[in-house]
Amino acid sequence: MSRPERPTLREATVVWARIAALSFGGPAGQIAVMHRVLVEEKRWLGDGRFLHALNFCMLLPGPEAQQLATYIGWLMHGVRGALVAGGLFILPGVLAIMGLSWLYAAYGEVGFVSALFFGLKAAVLAIVLQAVVRVGKRALKNSAMRVIAAISFLAIFAFQTPFPLIVAAAAMIGLAGAKAGLRAFRAGGGHGAVGKAHVDDAETLLGEEAALPPNARRDAMRAGFAAVALWLLPVAAIVLLAPGTVFADIATYFSKLAVLTFGGAYAVLAWVAQAAVGTYGWLQPGEMLDGLGMAETTPGPLIMVLQFVGFMGALREAGWDYPFIAGTLGGLLTTWVTFAPCFAWIFLGAPFMEGLRKNEALSAALSAVTAAVVGVILNLAVWFAMHVVWREVERGGAGPVQMDIPVWSSTLWPRSCRSLPSSPCSA
Repeated sequence: MSRPERPTLREATVVWARIAALSFGGPAGQIAVMHRVLVEEKRWLGDGRFLHALNFCMLLPGPEAQQLATYIGWLMHGVRGALVAGGLFILPGVLAIMGLSWLYAAYGEVGFVSALFFGLKAAVLAIVLQAVVRVGKRALKNSAMRVIAAISFLAIFAFQTPFPLIVAAAAMIGLAGAKAGLRAFRAGGGHGAVGKAHVDDAETLLGEEAALPPNARRDAMRAGFAAVALWLLPVAAIVLLAPGTVFADIATYFSKLAVLTFGGAYAVLAWVAQAAVGTYGWLQPGEMLDGLGMAETTPGPLIMVLQFVGFMGALREAGWDYPFIAGTLGGLLTTWVTFAPCFAWIFLGAPFMEGLRKNEALSAALSAVTAAVVGVILNLAVWFAMHVVWREVERGGAGPVQMDIPVWSSTLWPRSCRSLPSSPCSA
């Protein structure tokens, strides 16, 4: 079979736009779409190189599906290709979530809109529970990983341990396990099979060794440092010029989140729910579920739910005469500080991809972090379930053990739904 001809950037843009329009279903579905289009249909790269790239993206913080598109775009057309592929992957979600955020803020209490989001809550809970099972099957291969997952769940559920500390502790355990030569800490998994067809690298456009455009590695490093500057300079300016505002909180909080988003969006959402609802008061628990429902049912990375969080936070806390303008700026700022680092990681890491992929200690740390993520996602499922099934949740416990406990008399039985304030059942 002859190799396909290299497409122009314009031709590749059409393909990336098609992938972006089909990018529903979370990272597993998005990766499957990319595999079908790029490997099976276009034969731009083979199964080996595709999985090679996916493993690289799994080592980075951020949404791996968007970063996979960015990296393959870089392989094809350098920095411009990466910006086109990664940018188009995000654009539909940005537009869809922004439009739904306006609709939600303006008409969220109107009958049919309220009923729509009420119906999404149960579906979101089922999706999160499925994520626990799916990630658990991939990550919990032995007793050591199951123990890490259990400890992580207890740490965040009963002791309110910050998510970054859980990630750091799991990574250190993984590094120590690798140094000790323990078999339990050997990496593996990924997203499993991403397609049924097998396409040899030698039969594809890129071949067994990707022929990069001239000066691609040098340009990638330059673009990486530019992305870091474009990420951090606005954050610094906002903190200096508008300290103590909701925009400063959004810029700093989501920037910290951007360097700790190992394990996918579901893991990060536990930390976001903890901070956005409990610490900052930007959202109510039910609204967090509504935002996740938006992200699950629109194209783009699931992490786009953060734009909704930033929108609602700025809408309510900025104190502007035109709150929807504040919300729009808050949402766009959130998206900027979430995805600018994603491009930076790809550009800075791409020239060293082989070394990173073969680093056993780094892979072991990732395996431990992924196991910890299972416990964090389980906590997210429990948190969501409490706020779907019960109207009231109280904080209880003794000493350092503090956890949310449902008020059993507030159980949302189907027949009691009509008695709730602003209930969609009353529509």
